[in-house]
Amino acid sequence: MTHLHRIALLGAVALPLGLGGCAVAVVGGMAAAGGVGYEATQERGLQGGVQDIALKADIETALLQANSALPIPVSVTVSDGRVLLTGRVPTPDMKAQAAGVASRRQGVRAVYDEVEVSPATGTMASAEDAVITARLRSELILDPDIRSANFTIDTSDHSVYLIGQARSQAEIERATQIARYIPGVRRVVSYMDIRSAIPVAAQTAPSSIGVGAPPVSAAPNAPIQREKL
Repeated sequence: MTHLHRIALLGAVALPLGLGGCAVAVVGGMAAAGGVGYEATQERGLQGGVQDIALKADIETALLQANSALPIPVSVTVSDGRVLLTGRVPTPDMKAQAAGVASRRQGVRAVYDEVEVSPATGTMASAEDAVITARLRSELILDPDIRSANFTIDTSDHSVYLIGQARSQAEIERATQIARYIPGVRRVVSYMDIRSAIPVAAQTAPSSIGVGAPPVSAAPNAPIQREKL
């Protein structure tokens, strides 16, 4: 692939994909239009993607109703009913409130609370996070051993969070390794499930492996793969 092709591809993936909160901030209404088509390429299929889109919207609405200040600093990412919360809030009470609201929504299997209690970051920091996400998405797309559509990326304060359904532990490790070497990344946290290559329609339940501290969870023993730099 030529240098010009790589630049073009990086520009294309600069619009965040998947169900991360950055999609709303950067592309606004385009996320709703393009999200379903992207979700259809994932292992969980179109129906799972549509359900996650609806659940994300439901959680964001619930956060707004609970506290009008919550939707601004809190990013919501959803994958197969598992909810990742990132961002910064000024008080521990707001952090707990966000996790509590999300965990009570119907259809939520687990809540991974990565919200930090600290002052909000500036515009420059948000832009740097967006660049990291775009760079990592580009690298995953270019890697023949990774089905990039299964990985949803959320970057907050230079921390990269991966959530989705990989085909193997090796694929997760490969993606995590790539993320670690993206310039500016401070740590990598993975909440990836492992799903076999059986067609979605024939699957009864995803296989998974979990390592690390448990999340705030609506369902016990939710699978986690966690790695920090």
